[in-house]
Amino acid sequence: MSKTSSGTLYRGHEGMWSWVGHRVTGVVIFLYLLVHVLDTAMVRVDAGAYDAIISTYQTPWMALGETGLVAAILFHAFNGLRLILVDFWKQGTKYQRQMLWGVLILWVIVFAGFAIRHLSIAFGSH
Repeated sequence: MSKTSSGTLYRGHEGMWSWVGHRVTGVVIFLYLLVHVLDTAMVRVDAGAYDAIISTYQTPWMALGETGLVAAILFHAFNGLRLILVDFWKQGTKYQRQMLWGVLILWVIVFAGFAIRHLSIAFGSH
């Protein structure tokens, strides 16, 4: 692959960046689920260790991590619906760029609402 005029190796413009974002958020969500299953399984192995793990989740750093996780989940979900439309709607490929912008606008609105509420609670200013 050679560099394009936009300065990246990707040639698909919005579609390619959407593809990259979908894959990255999918990996992030998978890793979270893996850790979640493992930490939940600790309750059967060592209740004290489980309690220690859970207590680390009640920190401001983890609140930021949860906020990032929700950002990934929302993008992955909204973009996934867009991909379904691209694949199964006859006009999907024609309108894929507009639908991506719709996904991004919807993502910003929903994520902003969540982030404001979640972080205000996490940092004690609710």
